[in-house]
Amino acid sequence: MARSFISIKRLADEPYSHILGYPRASKRQIRSRMVELEKLGVSSISFSGPTVLDGVAVLGKGYVGVVVLAKRNGKMVALKIRRTDSQRDGMREEKIMLEAANSVHVGPKVLVAGRNFLVMEYVDGIRIGRWLDTLAGAGRAKKLKNVVRDVLDDCYRLDEAGLDHGELSNISKHVMVRGLRPVLIDFDSSSTKRRPSNVTSITQAMFIGSGIAKKIQKIYKNPPKSSIIVALRAYKQSGTRESFEGLLDVLRV
Repeated sequence: MARSFISIKRLADEPYSHILGYPRASKRQIRSRMVELEKLGVSSISFSGPTVLDGVAVLGKGYVGVVVLAKRNGKMVALKIRRTDSQRDGMREEKIMLEAANSVHVGPKVLVAGRNFLVMEYVDGIRIGRWLDTLAGAGRAKKLKNVVRDVLDDCYRLDEAGLDHGELSNISKHVMVRGLRPVLIDFDSSSTKRRPSNVTSITQAMFIGSGIAKKIQKIYKNPPKSSIIVALRAYKQSGTRESFEGLLDVLRV
C-alpha cells in the first residue's frame, strides 16, 4: 500500500504538531523536537496506521509515547514520540532495554534514540489478535503452533538474558505477526532489575486467561489448565532448558 510522507518541516503545523507534542506542547517545545528529529536523521513522517488519535492516524499509542511511521536515511522506520505528560525523563532507558532484547535476537531492531524519540525497525505486520482472525483453511493449526512456539522461544531467550518485558500478560498489544514470524514489541516497561517472567506471562495469556486464549482454543484444542500450571511451576522453579522443553511438550507445540 502506497503511503504519503510529509517533511518534518511541516510538523509545526496542525494537526501534525499535536502528534509531535501529544497531548499538549508549546511552540517552543515543538520547534525543539523538530530540531532533535533532524539530528536523529529523520526526514519525513507518514500519518497512517490502525489507531486514530484526535483525527490523525498513527501506528499506536501508549502511556509513554505515540508511534508513527517515518523515514530515516531513505528507509521506513518506526518512530516513538515521547508524550509530554510521560513520567519518563527520556527514551534512552528504553533504547538500552531494546538493545538488550536485540542482543538475543528479540524485538524490533533499535537504531537511535534521543530525549524525546526512539527510532527502530518498522515491523510491517498485524497484532496477533487480528492475525488469529485471518487464519482459515487447512494447515491453520500448524501455522498457529509455529507462531506460538516462536513466541515462547523469544520469551525464553529474554528470561535467559535476565530481561523482563513487563507487559506480556496483555499479549494483544505486544505481539505483532509479520508473515508467519511473531515480533515482541514495546519494551518501555522492561527491566533487568526484577525476576523475568516472560515465558510464564505469555503462556498464561495464550492458554489460560485472555481473549487470545479463547481464539487459540477454537483453532486447536488446548491442554488442560491443570497440566499447564504444573509445567509452568516446574519451569518457574528451575528455569532450565529441560523444563522449558517440558512446557512445550505439554502445550503440544
